[in-house]
Amino acid sequence: MKRRELLKAMATLPLLPLLMRSSVATARGAATAMAAKLRSRVRPGDPGWPLATQWKQLERDVGGRLLKLEPPFVRCTTSPTGGDCAEVLKQLDNPFALGDNPALTQTSGWADAWTSQPSAYAVAAQSTADVVAAVNFARKHHLRLVVKGGGHSYQGTSDAPDSLLVWTRHMNQVSLHDTFVPQGCAGHVAPQAAVSVQAGAMWIDAYDAVTTRGGRYVQGGGCATVGVAGLVQSGGFGSLSKRWGTAASNLLEAEVVTADGQVRIANARTNPELFWGLKGGGGGSLGVVTRLTLRTFELPEFFGGANLTIKADSDAAYRALIAEAVGFYRRALFNPHWGEQMKFYGGDTLEVSMMFQGLTKQQAEQTWAPFLDWVHARKDCRVTKPFQVLAAPARHLWDAEFLRKYLPSAIVSDDRPGAPRHHILWAGDHDQAGWFIHGYQSAWLPASLLQPGRQAQLVEALFTASQHWGFALHFNKGLAGAPADAIARARDTATHPQVLDAFALLICANGSAPAYPGLPGTKPDLAKARREATAIDHAMDAIRAVAPDAGSYVSESDYFLRDWQQGFWGSNYPRLAAAKRKYDPDGLFFVHHGVGSESWSADGFTRLA
Repeated sequence: MKRRELLKAMATLPLLPLLMRSSVATARGAATAMAAKLRSRVRPGDPGWPLATQWKQLERDVGGRLLKLEPPFVRCTTSPTGGDCAEVLKQLDNPFALGDNPALTQTSGWADAWTSQPSAYAVAAQSTADVVAAVNFARKHHLRLVVKGGGHSYQGTSDAPDSLLVWTRHMNQVSLHDTFVPQGCAGHVAPQAAVSVQAGAMWIDAYDAVTTRGGRYVQGGGCATVGVAGLVQSGGFGSLSKRWGTAASNLLEAEVVTADGQVRIANARTNPELFWGLKGGGGGSLGVVTRLTLRTFELPEFFGGANLTIKADSDAAYRALIAEAVGFYRRALFNPHWGEQMKFYGGDTLEVSMMFQGLTKQQAEQTWAPFLDWVHARKDCRVTKPFQVLAAPARHLWDAEFLRKYLPSAIVSDDRPGAPRHHILWAGDHDQAGWFIHGYQSAWLPASLLQPGRQAQLVEALFTASQHWGFALHFNKGLAGAPADAIARARDTATHPQVLDAFALLICANGSAPAYPGLPGTKPDLAKARREATAIDHAMDAIRAVAPDAGSYVSESDYFLRDWQQGFWGSNYPRLAAAKRKYDPDGLFFVHHGVGSESWSADGFTRLA
């Protein structure tokens, strides 16, 4: 080194501490800024929101299937008499049409909770590669990510403003297997009949393939337009879960895109904690499911239903009617043959809407004969809807052509030109299309309440609750009384353990007509909604007096539930939280009251300290 350079270097020595402090401060400032950035997801207009060129690159990556969404009724504002406005209004009562619109959800909102608002952009995924591209883009740019298949979430988890939506509707293939073995499980499990379903398929798609055309049974949801993937991840009950268990308990394998953009196979031997978490841990929290494979079963000879409505003439008569219904249920219906509901209304009314499997029409009628004899013998109870039993060969339960011919009033078809012929739903589910929720609560009722020494308490609680608001006992949504194998499979899921010993899930709820933001001529009556929500609170207070620690079913529950971790998952929550930390440590996936959501603000945009 030359003398001049040496002297210059020596002259800077006193400045080194200052320079070092400045460098450290700069680094710390950069780190703080990065930490702040990671704590907050970006919105349109924020620094860091993707540039137009970056969105264009994503569009290329997904084969042109990037959609810029707008509020669905904006054209009704700009052109209220135009054809586009008329068409969207025409289809508001068609759940198939609602599902085919990425800017709409099957529920339009919940009073004082949320309203349906579209994402900024949507990837209309047609392949797992499309999902990977969307997940990587959201992670790289710190975007709020939303996943929607069927869009039936009551909690509002199927959309979020200012977000990127992964929309799986077009991933709807259904494939049957005669001898399925999960990957990596050869030699450990026997081959079995199964069905693989892509994430965007609805249950009617699965039922048409498995039962109507395939002659087998798959345990899914009662509402035919619900998405397969969402229902399985939330647990999943159908009309006959008392026989075949939950949808989640029959999951054999899943393909999942996790937060790091990896495509993972999850089954009992590969990524087993991810697999367990997907079985009832709630949709949208651990990854994007792209394909599920579920076991299928032999069909019974018959499926059928039994319907009846009874009006009591006084409160005393109604108490007696409730007591007889509860006792009759325990004696005759508390078994794998029967599922669905008894509904208890104000006005001293009981409505029976039950389904059965494995019985003939004559056997079902004989089962109910003692209850009907009791009703007819009383002068203070009147049958207002006659008792009716229907039964049909099991293969025809979701057979659209058979039902159109023999029971047309029981179904509603997708009436759009070119709609698949098998796209039908039960008429009783039709009023849920676009509905606006006023209040919704549920509670698992333990089978111990059916014991003779406790039935009187249960009856009084049911009567008291009915004086505040009507409710239904969903017997198929409690597994007490199910076969041992169904209970064993359900025990190995993340669903609240209370389901194993519950004879029913009690649901108390109400709503009104669609109230999407911007929908012409509609505005929810919030004062009425709040009154009804309060009445539902009072009804549930009566129920919880006899079931004080009752948990709730995550898909059908109170948006405002405080201790939701315990309420939805009970003792399973710590294990779910560990799976969340392993597969999504930075919290890319967020849904309201989903696993790990306590680490984020209510809108999912800001990480909490």
